Amino acid sequence: MPMIMITCEHLKQRFAEYVPDLRPRHGGTHAAVALIVREAPSGLQVLFIKRAENEHDPWSGNIGFPGGKVENGDGDPRSTAERETWEEVGVDLEKARFLGRLSDIAGVRIPVHISCFVYLVEHIEQFRLMSEEVEEAFWVSLADLKDPSRHGAKIVRFDGQTMISPGISLPCPGEPVLWGLTYKLVMDFLDLVKA
Repeated sequence: MPMIMITCEHLKQRFAEYVPDLRPRHGGTHAAVALIVREAPSGLQVLFIKRAENEHDPWSGNIGFPGGKVENGDGDPRSTAERETWEEVGVDLEKARFLGRLSDIAGVRIPVHISCFVYLVEHIEQFRLMSEEVEEAFWVSLADLKDPSRHGAKIVRFDGQTMISPGISLPCPGEPVLWGLTYKLVMDFLDLVKA
């Protein structure tokens, strides 16, 4: 059976109907990230970043979304996601269409509470990597994220340890693996927007 292409209009409709689970935070760090979508000739694409290698960062070298720790001056987590996206990749989300947010999730290995905000952008010619925390930014098609042949148990590294985790092999040089909290958010997103 052919896959139905998910469109921007479909995304807008799904988020208009969706009520996220905004669970109360019980200690730990509160972080906010931006899941950014754009329309390309081949269909919708999602923006990811690769974190720079850093021995003091447990997520060193991992794939994620732009975002970071909620600071006192941010006002709210959505402002954090927008500020961090600008600081990390030079994308101004105040000019993007805000679609909504996913349900909050909590970390298992590290006490972190994540709020994820979803945006639709028009055109981004190139990224300005403005933070030493980010090595690169790139787009992955929704079709590749949904492709069952890319999903499975993957070998990953976290905080200097090697382990097996559910993940998605991305169609980029070196086939990096999307796993952990970002994988959970992507799976929640795919479940929400499935046609």
